[in-house]
Amino acid sequence: MIRRLLVLAAAGLSLAACGAKVSSATALHNWVTQSGFHDTSLALASDARHAVRALEDASTDPKELHLVCGVLLYDTESANASLPTPDQQSTSLLSRAYTDLGAGAHQCYNAGTSHARRRAAIESLRGGGAALAEATARIAVAS
Repeated sequence: MIRRLLVLAAAGLSLAACGAKVSSATALHNWVTQSGFHDTSLALASDARHAVRALEDASTDPKELHLVCGVLLYDTESANASLPTPDQQSTSLLSRAYTDLGAGAHQCYNAGTSHARRRAAIESLRGGGAALAEATARIAVAS
């Protein structure tokens, strides 16, 4: 009788352990949902486009750049706080995107009226946008 109970208990533990396993695609899908990734990435892309337009417009004064780029930096830092993802490749791509967007936001904030600084900020923002698009594609495929 005790042997039978031990066998049943072992079988129950085995089944429970099997039920606890989650596929990597499911884990990534859950992360996407819990982190609000889709809304966050849309907001970041919009913020970056807005910052690029402001940087390209020579009439945008430094105070306006501070506001636009400050919003982008805040959103980038918030998105970065949701890392890591359950997928190493997605985490690497998002980390690169958030790093480039954050650097671009800092450059934008400090660009003032300097054409060279504005161009550097635009390049960082475009690189971050490209990395974000690549990460989004990876997440769509992997989840």
